[in-house]
Amino acid sequence: MKLLSIESSCDETAAAVVEDGRRVLSSVIDSQVREHQIYGGVVPEIASRRHTENIVQVTRLALAEAGAALAEVDAIAVTAAPGLIGAVLVGVNFAKGLALAAGKPLVPVHHIRGHVAANYITHPELTPPFLCLIVSGGHSHIVQVEDYTTYRILGRTQDDAAGEAFDKAARSVGLPYPGGVALDRISRDGNPERYPLPTPHTAGKYDFSFSGLKTAVINLSHNAAQKGEALAPEDLAASFCRKVSGILWDKLEAAARDTGERRVAIAGGVSANSWLRERVEQGCQENGWQLYMPELPLCGDNAAMIGAQGYYELLAGNTAGMDLNGRPYMEIDSGF
Repeated sequence: MKLLSIESSCDETAAAVVEDGRRVLSSVIDSQVREHQIYGGVVPEIASRRHTENIVQVTRLALAEAGAALAEVDAIAVTAAPGLIGAVLVGVNFAKGLALAAGKPLVPVHHIRGHVAANYITHPELTPPFLCLIVSGGHSHIVQVEDYTTYRILGRTQDDAAGEAFDKAARSVGLPYPGGVALDRISRDGNPERYPLPTPHTAGKYDFSFSGLKTAVINLSHNAAQKGEALAPEDLAASFCRKVSGILWDKLEAAARDTGERRVAIAGGVSANSWLRERVEQGCQENGWQLYMPELPLCGDNAAMIGAQGYYELLAGNTAGMDLNGRPYMEIDSGF
């Protein structure tokens, strides 16, 4: 079964053709990163306009690379939540038009479920149940994936998401957007012992808090500037990356121990962070747990992951009509 999938929740216009939820026949991504770098972050109005300009050609290219005509795909999957609402609506309305014109089922997909499903592409042997740490620019969750369309939230961020904290910390030391990538890059040459950083506490055992940690980095930077002292950006980056990856792993390890789950996955844009990948790999090896991580190109936003999850939503009968609307917020355990 082949699905044409559309992703436009933030600043990547993407389309893909995915077969049976596991095999990627094509994946095309048009990134707006360079344009948004001017502003130090994503400008929603600009993102929406670029999606409108690019979505037709990106979809045509995805179909061409897959060697498939629109009439030959079995369904149209699209990210319908969560995300920048103007951007989400571009993809939703385009997908609705395609589905109506071609007479194909329309499959709404939760963006974060898509990130989890990126693991099905990298690891075709992976099947639920398993535990997943989802970390991105807007989300930090620990979820129990009970079935392909059934999720139980165990923990979540109480303030900033991990990805947001990375970006803000990067900006404080003068690094460009997207900050998390740049911070990770320079951190490999840094000393993680140079700057002691606090460990935030939360009431929930598996919950996260990154606001105070982000503020600590910003304060370090501001205090140094006021005193005319020079910070070592590489050392601060290494200290921050190690602290965040340690917090994420500690919560994930606690959840895995308490649930007895021996199969652990990570997903989302921050799952590309080298410190986090090394930490969870080491921890899972020490505990004798099986670890699943998406390959690096599948960590960020892409349409292949939407097609992978869309396949299982379609099998579960989770389709939509022409009244489908985009949503800026939606829990991963909710249905459309």
